[in-house]
Amino acid sequence: MWNRKERYHISSVEIGQPLAAIVVPEGYTGIAVVLRLNDRPVGFFMQPGERIGVDELAAATLKHAGKQILSDKLYTGFGGAIEAGRSPSLDVAICTHGRPDALARCLKSLAAIGLPCEGNRVLVIDNAPQDERTASAVKDHPGVHYILEPKPGLDFARNRAILESSGELLAFLDDDVVVDHCWLEGLREAWAINRDAGAFTGPILPFELETTAQVVFERMGGFGKSFERVRFSNTLPESSTYPIGAGLFGAGANMVFRREVLDRLGGFDDALDTGAPLPGGGDLDIFYRIVRAGYPLIREPKLLAYHQHRREYGRLRHQMWTWGLGTMAYVNKSWRQDASYRPAIRRWVWWWLCYQFSKVFVPNLRRNRVRWPWDLVAAEVAGAIVGLCGEYDRSIARIERVRRNLI
Repeated sequence: MWNRKERYHISSVEIGQPLAAIVVPEGYTGIAVVLRLNDRPVGFFMQPGERIGVDELAAATLKHAGKQILSDKLYTGFGGAIEAGRSPSLDVAICTHGRPDALARCLKSLAAIGLPCEGNRVLVIDNAPQDERTASAVKDHPGVHYILEPKPGLDFARNRAILESSGELLAFLDDDVVVDHCWLEGLREAWAINRDAGAFTGPILPFELETTAQVVFERMGGFGKSFERVRFSNTLPESSTYPIGAGLFGAGANMVFRREVLDRLGGFDDALDTGAPLPGGGDLDIFYRIVRAGYPLIREPKLLAYHQHRREYGRLRHQMWTWGLGTMAYVNKSWRQDASYRPAIRRWVWWWLCYQFSKVFVPNLRRNRVRWPWDLVAAEVAGAIVGLCGEYDRSIARIERVRRNLI
């Protein structure tokens, strides 16, 4: 358990301009900095203390974004020679359940970048609602389509979005994220260069760091915030277990797909991401299946979103349990359905277990050298054990009962 109270102020720094010292506002124990180059996001770091001087900020910029700065300069230099052409039609789906305030904030961020507009729709999939609050919230946002999905479960809602979508691209955003003002521009640029891609993902940064639980989660790595522009194919020579560790690709809070690819693959697996008792694994499964099917998956740094992390430590601990559960439920499914890949899956599971214990006992062996609180690691491992011990089969039985009850 992490006992020290922490609160970090989030600031954005344009490194294309002369740097200036950053003074942390009163009441905060540190600062989190989003680094931007000519308004393009290129890096992120967190640092405790009351002030970051100019030299210290320059050193941190080189450490956390030096490689990406060089890459971005090359990318933008050649980008002028790339003909963007026609932008693809886009539907943005927000699958939600009982969080109208968070949904309204997400919809407001989409409106700020011009969505919805002609050829680009926003769909709100209200998943098994218990009241009319979500429907009422959508009425306050002209042009947003409200769709009711009575079967409880996130992947039921995602598959309903696929059925309702008519766009060439279909994006999924969690209701507790807001998109960066570069999000749509980044997606269009990534599409112009990678028209054969099956999926696109982007970094997810914290919306706020106002509680110790949020700071701890982000310090541990959060949802992943790599600003490296990567085109993933169906092989990765330096990894013998790729792509089973599908968290490498991104997270379900911020992902975009070619809709026809989702159709070809049969959509999301309804038995994953069902809500309690299996609230996870659906995003990992679809990333894995897309890459295994031979479609490129693109990680684009401008496709940036900000996520509202759990504020309470107990909820963070439960989240880590569900992450272990969802991960291993997806791995269990892959073991059963992708027999040729079982040796790699077996190696990856052993690696994952060793990696979890390194978070507590030997953090210096990892790229992120932060020592994790033991109770969070224990929660994730406990969830993983449940996931390996038949949770996917139990979930299949549960969703069949859900289907029968709603016929």
